[in-house]
Amino acid sequence: MVLDKKVFANMLMQAAEYMQAKTEYLSEIDSRFGDGDHGITIGKIAALMQEKVSQWEENQDIKSFLDDLGMAIMEVRGGSAGPLYGTLIGGLGVDLEDGENMLDADGVKRMFAGCLSEMEDITTAKVGDKTMMDALIPAVEAVQKTNGTVKDILEAAAKAAESGAKDSEKYVSKFGRARSYKEQTIGTPDAGAVSTSIFIRGLADGMK
Repeated sequence: MVLDKKVFANMLMQAAEYMQAKTEYLSEIDSRFGDGDHGITIGKIAALMQEKVSQWEENQDIKSFLDDLGMAIMEVRGGSAGPLYGTLIGGLGVDLEDGENMLDADGVKRMFAGCLSEMEDITTAKVGDKTMMDALIPAVEAVQKTNGTVKDILEAAAKAAESGAKDSEKYVSKFGRARSYKEQTIGTPDAGAVSTSIFIRGLADGMK
């Protein structure tokens, strides 16, 4: 099965639904060492995703749509989540071709590779730094290593992201307000890693 515009729209809607459902949890874990507003911002991003997908015009390709969506998300106020998610989601389209609306396994691998490349342009965070990269980097690595259908690849990405978010509990925060708490942050997952894993799980589950 290939990933076309209709399928991809459904994937984004599923991701937004999952994000909306976890806003209170995300704010709760963010409140321990951060500003406590991550869930609120994620809720705004999810609502914007739903709005933009519902307005996706027939003549707009996936690459252009993702670029527009990413730019809109960057404007969402509430800490660094808007610019980070705008970069992540917009980045999914950077390695796609103009007019490419039918993505096979190779297309999905390019999609995730472009996303990580864009993120690495704006952050030096790596696995172990207790950021959203703890979920994203393992997910992209799993995508590149997985041979199979588009669904297989997305499922591997989701599982790796969830595992990475869980592993973030073991790390000491190196970025943001939480870094001042040092070892106290051990035992709490990073809110950004958790929300990233929720987003990627939504993409996988939305691939019906």
